[in-house]
Order: sequence, then C-alpha cells, then structure tokens
Amino acid sequence: MEQLTEVTDDAQAPQDAELDWYVAHVRPRCEKKLVEHGKIYNFSTTLPTYSSTKKYRGKVVTFQKPLFPGYVFLQLNRKTREVAIQSNYVANMLEVHNQEEFKEQLSDILFALDQNLDIRVEPMIGKGNRVMIKSGSLQGQEGWVEDRFGMTTVLLRLDFIGQAAAIKVDASFLELI
Repeated sequence: MEQLTEVTDDAQAPQDAELDWYVAHVRPRCEKKLVEHGKIYNFSTTLPTYSSTKKYRGKVVTFQKPLFPGYVFLQLNRKTREVAIQSNYVANMLEVHNQEEFKEQLSDILFALDQNLDIRVEPMIGKGNRVMIKSGSLQGQEGWVEDRFGMTTVLLRLDFIGQAAAIKVDASFLELI
C-alpha cells in the first residue's frame, strides 16, 4: 500500500522580475533532476510527490515518487525560463494561460498532500458535480465528485495537464456548489 506525502522544492527566485507558472513536460524519469537543476540555477520548482514503500529481501525501502509523472511545475521569468529549457531535462515547456486557476488548483492538491490523506493520481477527469467539503481536515476545499466502487471520490483537478488527484471523502461532508 502506498502512503502519500508531498515534497515541494522552492529555490529563491529573483525578486525584481514577475514570475509566471509553467508546466515542464520532462523527459522520462527526469522530474527530480529538473528540481535539482532549479536549485543550482535559482528558479522555483514544485514537484508534488508521494511515498511508496516496497519490500526487497526483508528490507523495507521508501521512495518519493512524483504524483504527476512527467511533469514539474515551475515559476519562471523570461531569463529563468530559458535556463530551464536548456537543461536537457525538459521535453516541452507548457505555458499556463489561466495563471490564477492553475495556482488555485495546484494549491488545493498541495494542501491535500499536507493533510497526509490517501491520495492517488486520477489520469482521466470524469464529469460530475462540483462540491465543497464542509467538514473534516479539507473543510472549504472545492472539487468534483465521482462515484467509484460505491465510495465517493473527490477529484482535485489540475485541468492544465488533464489529471486530478483523488481523495476519499464521506458523502455527508460534501455540499453541492
């Protein structure tokens, strides 16, 4: 069973430049390498991760794996954007057109990870009702409901990459928006 946590690495970005959100679609297994590159070249990176524990010949090993494999979220100005692209880790730099919506959705996912909830990637965003969680540790968070296997699942969407993080919530905690 995998328990999820979150790791965010934010380097100090230059204070004199306006920073915009970008999504780096990275080469296979290069998410953490781009985060390290960001630390070296002083640009802000966000890589939501979860803990995965495996047993190998009697040893228990825990790994931090990206919640959204293949993607790293960056706050960049023009100069640092070029540095990130030239890193050889980035396959494609995606520009976020709705900065506020992206920031809000990513914040919701990071907040859920901070609550140490059972969370998983939901690659396809299904249609459902938009809800607000009215009690519990996620009170006030908004998401979309999807019923699966008789349980209510709330999807915290990151529309820009077409994925969502799914959390299990008691239906009595939900209120339609």
